[in-house]
Amino acid sequence: QVQLVESGGGLVQPGGSVRLSCAASGFTLDTYAVGWFRQAPGKEREGVVCASSSDRSTSYADSVKGRFTISRNNAKNTLYLQMNSLKPEDTAVYYCATASSIRCWSTWGNPKTYDVWGQGTQVTVSS
Repeated sequence: QVQLVESGGGLVQPGGSVRLSCAASGFTLDTYAVGWFRQAPGKEREGVVCASSSDRSTSYADSVKGRFTISRNNAKNTLYLQMNSLKPEDTAVYYCATASSIRCWSTWGNPKTYDVWGQGTQVTVSS
């Protein structure tokens, strides 16, 4: 069964850090481009970052550049999102997803270009 399972969310103070994990099963995560998305209440799901498997290139949303970092552990078949200098506006449910391609195209921020999704994990940034 093809599955993605996120973990690591929770309540974090502004300026704090958290690392999200996304464990894949039923397929090899490194075969595909992968992305992290987030969705805040009343807002559309937005792309946070995409990482290509072909050349290891990454694309980040402007709102998280310099604060968030995507990485993979191929031995564990797991994707990570390190989130630093968190702000209240980062509060959202975070999802990992795999694309049907091996690289992130210019449309990487469109959720429709991803095939497999995790169930999401809540990150709340508040004092």
